[in-house]
Amino acid sequence: MSKPRILVYKASYDRVGDELTGADCVVMDEAGTLTFAGTPVAPEEAALDAAWINFDVFGAPSAKAFFGAIMTSPTIRWAHSAAAGLDHPMFARLVEKGVTLSTTHVQSLGIAEFVIWAVMDVLKRGPEQRKRQSERRWDRLRAREMAKTSWLIVGFGAIGQDVAQRARAFGARIVGVRRSAGTHELADAMISDWRQGLPDADVVVLALPLTPATKDMANASAFAAMKPGAIFVNVARGGLVNEPDLLAALDQGKPQRAVLDVFVQEPLPADSPFWDHPNVQVSPHDSPSSEGYARRADEWFLANLKRFTAGEPLRDVVDPASVIAGATGKA
Repeated sequence: MSKPRILVYKASYDRVGDELTGADCVVMDEAGTLTFAGTPVAPEEAALDAAWINFDVFGAPSAKAFFGAIMTSPTIRWAHSAAAGLDHPMFARLVEKGVTLSTTHVQSLGIAEFVIWAVMDVLKRGPEQRKRQSERRWDRLRAREMAKTSWLIVGFGAIGQDVAQRARAFGARIVGVRRSAGTHELADAMISDWRQGLPDADVVVLALPLTPATKDMANASAFAAMKPGAIFVNVARGGLVNEPDLLAALDQGKPQRAVLDVFVQEPLPADSPFWDHPNVQVSPHDSPSSEGYARRADEWFLANLKRFTAGEPLRDVVDPASVIAGATGKA
């Protein structure tokens, strides 16, 4: 049986090409040129069986050409994505084409550590501590404890669960939110309506997909239901939040502080009021970034590639209907 032919971005191939022995690789460089066995090949002639869409591809100069090659191929059967979210319309186009789409959860560890760090920085009054140091002021500050805080984690998948596990280690109470509430070993309570948990939550974390149903879910009425002093964290998608409503709510102290890793428009425009707001922490959609992320992502794909070449069921296959329903046009 011949080896499957897989589309790989050159940076990925340079890093793990020696481990791709189970497949023949069609490699795309930064200019969008495809080569097979060192010879240029047209996308429609590449005879692709699969494609590896990882962090090397996202934001690359030839990202559009990479996706174009996938869509042009009449033979492609499988695509593996390293994205935490699948709301980009390209993924809907892939599954509509009949391509099996699988994903990965390797981002959850880095994101969870980011959330714990960011919330702890607020509780321990990090910005004020650093300001006092810069002013050489020997002033003591009374900090809040994470123990006995109540966390409302909206979206209790891999990311939400990793956040819950770490927050619980500090003695926090966890309320998880998902469509089918039930029970979960990492939560003290599970609910299906996130607004029910807002009045008691010291920390609210958004870790759920962006869909037409969840767009702007964090709006004026939701913020009004929060308790004074609450910390609001969004590590999911910017479109979940009505940003003008959030800015107005911050001025009212509900929430007290917002930790925002994602925004409706990215990169965040230089004139955005979020940059200078005293109660906002801005980061450039890089909460998963950590030194172990790349290798975990590689290993996840390589394990699935072995399954693909052996004709075994793939791991973490995405439901096509959910991808199509969740397509919003936001990257």
